[in-house]
Amino acid sequence: MDETTILQLPLVQAAQAQKHVTVNEGLRRLDGLVQPYLLSVSEATPPVTAAEGDCHWVPAGAVNDWSGHPGEIAIFANGGWTFATPRRGWRGWSVEQQAEVIFDGTTWQAGALAFSPHSAAMQIRVMEFDHTIVWGSTNVTSVQVPSHAIIFGVTGRVTEKIKGTLTSWRLGTATDDSRYGSGLGTEVGSFVKGVLGVPTAIYADEPLLLTAVGGSFLSGSVRLAVHYAELTLPTL
Repeated sequence: MDETTILQLPLVQAAQAQKHVTVNEGLRRLDGLVQPYLLSVSEATPPVTAAEGDCHWVPAGAVNDWSGHPGEIAIFANGGWTFATPRRGWRGWSVEQQAEVIFDGTTWQAGALAFSPHSAAMQIRVMEFDHTIVWGSTNVTSVQVPSHAIIFGVTGRVTEKIKGTLTSWRLGTATDDSRYGSGLGTEVGSFVKGVLGVPTAIYADEPLLLTAVGGSFLSGSVRLAVHYAELTLPTL
């Protein structure tokens, strides 16, 4: 046996010379595979430059130094790429998605609490974005909450003072303009913590609506975070 079963770490052989080479290779792989920090999970072309310890998941169709390694984790170690095969249930962090991911045997699912034998998952997500206030009595965000999301609430902070003739503002949707908060402040640091009493499902992409109270918006900026769940389909 030349390597360990789970993490595929190289084993020192009896009477082997330069044992430190094998040990150091194992430590480098261990450094990449324990709490894996995946810089990409979709990029098929290796980066032109990489730092020691950089990790990527290799998708189908990968080229150059990653060719022939689909479905493996590529670890940049000692000036080159080394590869390890993840197992179903391994967890890591996706830099692309800014979320914890779990490997379902085929791909990395973000925010999955659990999944079925055929990878149907319950995913918890947080969508964060900045909205720049423009003139008017209302503002509609360009970012939309995706269809079939189950929303738990929306939080946010004023990151740039909201100016205008308004005295406060409300946050909601076209059907309920105060669903996530009312009487909200305009100064930097003012916040909204709109928790729904009952999680609410939506069935079409939906923007958020900001409504000025007692006047109109002029300028400013808010950072909003939508907290929601998604259900994914099982594979065939």
